Amino acid sequence: MKKLAAVIVSAVWLLSAVPGYTHGRGAVEVDVVSENGEILRIIPHTSYEAGQTHLIKRYLEAKKGQNYSIVVRNNTPDRIGLVIAVDGRNIINGSASNLRSTEAMYIVNPYDSERLNGWRTDRNTAHQFYFTEPADSYSIRTFDDSSAMGVIAVAAFRERVHHRPHEERSMKKAPAPAAGAPSRSKDRDALSEAAGTGFGEERYSPVVTVAFEPEGTAFSKTLIKYEWREVLCKKGILKCRPQARNRLWDDGNYAPFPPGY
Repeated sequence: MKKLAAVIVSAVWLLSAVPGYTHGRGAVEVDVVSENGEILRIIPHTSYEAGQTHLIKRYLEAKKGQNYSIVVRNNTPDRIGLVIAVDGRNIINGSASNLRSTEAMYIVNPYDSERLNGWRTDRNTAHQFYFTEPADSYSIRTFDDSSAMGVIAVAAFRERVHHRPHEERSMKKAPAPAAGAPSRSKDRDALSEAAGTGFGEERYSPVVTVAFEPEGTAFSKTLIKYEWREVLCKKGILKCRPQARNRLWDDGNYAPFPPGY
Protein backbone atom coordinates (compact mmCIF):
# COMPACT_ATOMS: atom_id res chain seq x y z
CA MET A 1 0.00 0.00 0.00
CA LYS A 2 1.28 3.48 -0.89
CA LYS A 3 1.59 5.66 2.19
CA LEU A 4 1.28 9.39 2.69
CA ALA A 5 4.23 11.45 3.85
CA ALA A 6 4.03 13.91 6.69
CA VAL A 7 6.70 16.20 8.12
CA ILE A 8 7.25 17.05 11.75
CA VAL A 9 9.52 20.07 11.45
CA SER A 10 12.40 18.22 9.73
CA ALA A 11 10.58 14.88 9.41
CA VAL A 12 7.93 14.05 6.80
CA TRP A 13 5.02 11.55 6.47
CA LEU A 14 2.98 9.85 3.66
CA LEU A 15 -0.75 8.72 3.80
CA SER A 16 -2.64 6.48 1.39
CA ALA A 17 -3.50 8.08 -1.91
CA VAL A 18 -7.13 8.46 -2.98
CA PRO A 19 -8.83 8.93 -6.32
CA GLY A 20 -8.52 12.47 -7.61
CA TYR A 21 -11.15 15.01 -6.66
CA THR A 22 -11.02 18.29 -8.54
CA HIS A 23 -12.37 21.77 -7.99
CA GLY A 24 -10.93 24.35 -10.35
CA ARG A 25 -7.60 24.17 -12.14
CA GLY A 26 -5.13 25.72 -9.73
CA ALA A 27 -1.68 24.41 -8.86
CA VAL A 28 -3.22 23.08 -5.64
CA GLU A 29 -6.87 22.03 -5.43
CA VAL A 30 -8.65 21.54 -2.10
CA ASP A 31 -11.99 19.81 -1.60
CA VAL A 32 -13.91 18.71 1.45
CA VAL A 33 -15.62 15.36 0.97
CA SER A 34 -18.08 13.26 2.92
CA GLU A 35 -17.35 9.76 4.17
CA ASN A 36 -18.79 8.27 0.95
CA GLY A 37 -16.65 10.55 -1.24
CA GLU A 38 -19.29 13.17 -2.09
CA ILE A 39 -17.74 16.61 -2.63
CA LEU A 40 -19.41 19.00 -0.19
CA ARG A 41 -20.90 22.23 -1.46
CA ILE A 42 -18.34 25.01 -1.88
CA ILE A 43 -19.25 28.67 -2.44
CA PRO A 44 -16.46 30.82 -4.02
CA HIS A 45 -15.68 34.02 -2.11
CA THR A 46 -12.43 35.71 -3.16
CA SER A 47 -9.04 35.00 -4.73
CA TYR A 48 -6.03 37.32 -4.85
CA GLU A 49 -2.25 37.59 -4.66
CA ALA A 50 -0.71 38.49 -1.29
CA GLY A 51 3.02 38.93 -1.89
CA GLN A 52 4.34 35.58 -3.15
CA THR A 53 1.20 33.73 -2.04
CA HIS A 54 -1.97 33.05 -4.00
CA LEU A 55 -4.77 33.30 -1.42
CA ILE A 56 -8.14 31.64 -2.01
CA LYS A 57 -11.13 32.07 0.35
CA ARG A 58 -14.30 30.02 0.06
CA TYR A 59 -17.37 29.09 2.09
CA LEU A 60 -18.64 25.58 2.75
CA GLU A 61 -22.08 24.37 3.78
CA ALA A 62 -21.58 22.09 6.82
CA LYS A 63 -24.04 19.52 8.14
CA LYS A 64 -24.09 18.68 11.85
CA GLY A 65 -22.66 15.28 12.71
CA GLN A 66 -21.29 14.63 9.22
CA ASN A 67 -17.86 12.99 8.95
CA TYR A 68 -15.58 14.67 6.45
CA SER A 69 -12.09 14.55 4.95
CA ILE A 70 -9.85 17.11 3.27
CA VAL A 71 -8.70 16.10 -0.21
CA VAL A 72 -5.73 17.94 -1.75
CA ARG A 73 -4.52 17.51 -5.33
CA ASN A 74 -1.02 18.57 -6.38
CA ASN A 75 -1.13 19.68 -10.04
CA THR A 76 2.57 20.59 -10.15
CA PRO A 77 5.55 18.51 -11.38
CA ASP A 78 7.22 18.70 -7.94
CA ARG A 79 6.54 17.44 -4.43
CA ILE A 80 4.84 19.96 -2.17
CA GLY A 81 4.47 20.28 1.60
CA LEU A 82 1.08 20.99 3.15
CA VAL A 83 0.49 22.66 6.50
CA ILE A 84 -3.16 21.95 7.29
CA ALA A 85 -5.07 23.50 10.17
CA VAL A 86 -8.66 22.97 11.27
CA ASP A 87 -10.17 25.47 13.71
CA GLY A 88 -6.69 26.94 14.06
CA ARG A 89 -4.93 23.72 15.15
CA ASN A 90 -2.38 21.77 13.09
CA ILE A 91 -4.00 18.43 12.22
CA ILE A 92 -0.76 16.45 12.77
CA ASN A 93 0.19 17.51 16.29
CA GLY A 94 -2.64 19.76 17.52
CA SER A 95 -0.39 22.81 17.93
CA ALA A 96 -1.72 26.31 17.29
CA SER A 97 -1.07 26.97 13.61
CA ASN A 98 -0.02 30.11 11.77
CA LEU A 99 0.48 28.17 8.50
CA ARG A 100 4.28 28.54 8.64
CA SER A 101 6.95 26.43 6.96
CA THR A 102 8.37 25.37 10.35
CA GLU A 103 5.20 23.48 11.28
CA ALA A 104 4.43 19.77 10.93
CA MET A 105 3.27 19.07 7.38
CA TYR A 106 2.17 16.39 4.95
CA ILE A 107 3.91 15.76 1.62
CA VAL A 108 2.10 15.16 -1.69
CA ASN A 109 3.91 13.78 -4.72
CA PRO A 110 3.75 15.38 -8.19
CA TYR A 111 0.35 15.10 -9.91
CA ASP A 112 -0.98 13.12 -6.97
CA SER A 113 -3.78 13.60 -4.44
CA GLU A 114 -4.15 12.76 -0.76
CA ARG A 115 -7.08 12.44 1.62
CA LEU A 116 -6.65 13.64 5.21
CA ASN A 117 -9.47 12.38 7.40
CA GLY A 118 -8.64 13.33 10.96
CA TRP A 119 -6.46 14.45 13.85
CA ARG A 120 -3.25 12.39 13.93
CA THR A 121 -2.40 10.69 17.24
CA ASP A 122 0.39 8.35 16.07
CA ARG A 123 2.03 7.10 12.86
CA ASN A 124 -0.85 4.69 12.15
CA THR A 125 -3.87 6.47 13.61
CA ALA A 126 -6.03 9.51 12.95
CA HIS A 127 -9.33 10.47 14.60
CA GLN A 128 -12.12 11.35 12.18
CA PHE A 129 -13.13 14.97 11.47
CA TYR A 130 -16.84 15.68 11.88
CA PHE A 131 -18.91 18.86 11.95
CA THR A 132 -20.24 19.74 15.39
CA GLU A 133 -21.09 22.54 17.81
CA PRO A 134 -18.11 24.64 19.03
CA ALA A 135 -18.40 23.32 22.59
CA ASP A 136 -17.83 19.77 21.25
CA SER A 137 -15.00 20.80 18.92
CA TYR A 138 -11.49 19.41 19.43
CA SER A 139 -10.07 22.93 19.51
CA ILE A 140 -12.21 24.10 22.44
CA ARG A 141 -12.45 20.81 24.36
CA THR A 142 -8.68 20.26 24.29
CA PHE A 143 -7.15 23.75 24.10
CA ASP A 144 -9.99 26.18 24.94
CA ASP A 145 -9.13 27.84 21.63
CA SER A 146 -11.85 29.48 19.53
CA SER A 147 -9.55 31.96 17.76
CA ALA A 148 -10.00 30.35 14.31
CA MET A 149 -13.22 28.40 14.76
CA GLY A 150 -14.89 27.13 11.61
CA VAL A 151 -11.88 27.47 9.28
CA ILE A 152 -10.14 24.75 7.27
CA ALA A 153 -6.76 26.11 6.11
CA VAL A 154 -4.28 24.54 3.67
CA ALA A 155 -0.90 26.21 3.01
CA ALA A 156 1.24 24.70 0.24
CA PHE A 157 5.05 24.98 0.16
CA ARG A 158 7.49 24.16 -2.62
CA GLU A 159 10.55 22.08 -1.86
CA ARG A 160 13.75 24.06 -1.42
CA VAL A 161 15.97 21.19 -2.59
CA HIS A 162 14.59 18.52 -4.91
CA HIS A 163 14.08 15.10 -3.37
CA ARG A 164 16.90 12.53 -3.71
CA PRO A 165 16.33 8.83 -2.88
CA HIS A 166 19.24 8.65 -0.40
CA GLU A 167 17.68 11.41 1.71
CA GLU A 168 14.86 9.15 2.95
CA ARG A 169 15.09 8.18 6.59
CA SER A 170 13.11 6.30 9.22
CA MET A 171 9.93 7.62 10.76
CA LYS A 172 10.08 9.64 13.96
CA LYS A 173 6.97 9.04 16.00
CA ALA A 174 4.65 12.04 16.09
CA PRO A 175 3.57 13.19 19.53
CA ALA A 176 -0.12 12.70 20.21
CA PRO A 177 -2.03 15.99 20.40
CA ALA A 178 -2.06 17.08 24.01
CA ALA A 179 -3.77 19.88 25.88
CA GLY A 180 -1.75 23.06 26.14
CA ALA A 181 -2.17 26.22 28.11
CA PRO A 182 -5.68 27.63 27.55
CA SER A 183 -5.72 30.50 25.09
CA ARG A 184 -7.98 33.52 25.36
CA SER A 185 -11.40 32.58 24.06
CA LYS A 186 -13.95 34.82 22.45
CA ASP A 187 -17.21 35.31 24.29
CA ARG A 188 -18.98 31.96 23.96
CA ASP A 189 -22.17 33.82 23.03
CA ALA A 190 -20.46 34.90 19.80
CA LEU A 191 -20.01 31.21 18.96
CA SER A 192 -23.67 30.30 19.31
CA GLU A 193 -24.15 30.08 15.53
CA ALA A 194 -20.66 28.80 14.69
CA ALA A 195 -19.64 25.35 13.49
CA GLY A 196 -16.63 23.37 14.72
CA THR A 197 -14.82 20.09 14.08
CA GLY A 198 -14.90 17.20 16.53
CA PHE A 199 -12.40 14.46 17.48
CA GLY A 200 -14.14 11.39 16.12
CA GLU A 201 -13.63 7.67 15.75
CA GLU A 202 -10.20 6.12 15.29
CA ARG A 203 -9.12 5.47 11.70
CA TYR A 204 -6.18 3.43 10.38
CA SER A 205 -3.97 5.99 8.63
CA PRO A 206 -0.33 4.87 8.17
CA VAL A 207 2.47 7.34 7.43
CA VAL A 208 6.21 7.15 6.71
CA THR A 209 8.97 9.70 7.11
CA VAL A 210 10.81 11.29 4.17
CA ALA A 211 13.22 14.22 3.93
CA PHE A 212 11.74 17.52 2.75
CA GLU A 213 12.98 21.11 3.15
CA PRO A 214 10.20 23.62 2.42
CA GLU A 215 10.67 27.12 1.10
CA GLY A 216 10.01 29.81 3.68
CA THR A 217 6.83 31.20 2.09
CA ALA A 218 3.72 29.32 1.01
CA PHE A 219 2.97 29.71 -2.70
CA SER A 220 -0.71 28.92 -2.13
CA LYS A 221 -3.15 29.21 0.78
CA THR A 222 -6.73 27.97 0.68
CA LEU A 223 -9.04 29.04 3.50
CA ILE A 224 -12.49 27.46 3.75
CA LYS A 225 -15.00 28.93 6.22
CA TYR A 226 -17.57 26.28 6.99
CA GLU A 227 -20.98 27.36 8.31
CA TRP A 228 -24.40 25.86 8.95
CA ARG A 229 -26.88 26.41 6.14
CA GLU A 230 -29.04 28.77 8.22
CA VAL A 231 -26.02 30.98 8.92
CA LEU A 232 -25.04 31.07 5.24
CA CYS A 233 -28.62 32.05 4.43
CA LYS A 234 -28.62 34.79 7.08
CA LYS A 235 -25.33 36.20 5.76
CA GLY A 236 -26.61 36.16 2.19
CA ILE A 237 -23.89 33.72 1.09
CA LEU A 238 -26.66 31.36 -0.03
CA LYS A 239 -29.82 32.68 -1.63
CA CYS A 240 -32.40 30.88 0.47
CA ARG A 241 -35.95 31.72 -0.52
CA PRO A 242 -38.94 30.47 1.45
CA GLN A 243 -40.65 27.55 -0.25
CA ALA A 244 -43.40 28.79 -2.54
CA ARG A 245 -46.94 28.17 -1.29
CA ASN A 246 -49.55 26.48 -3.42
CA ARG A 247 -52.56 28.83 -3.40
CA LEU A 248 -55.07 25.96 -3.71
CA TRP A 249 -53.39 23.30 -1.57
CA ASP A 250 -51.80 25.26 1.31
CA ASP A 251 -54.46 27.84 2.11
CA GLY A 252 -56.55 26.38 4.93
CA ASN A 253 -57.94 29.63 6.40
CA TYR A 254 -61.58 30.65 6.61
CA ALA A 255 -63.12 33.16 4.23
CA PRO A 256 -62.14 36.76 5.12
CA PHE A 257 -64.64 39.55 5.73
CA PRO A 258 -64.94 42.12 2.92
CA PRO A 259 -63.23 45.51 3.51
CA GLY A 260 -65.32 47.82 5.66
CA TYR A 261 -67.85 45.11 6.64
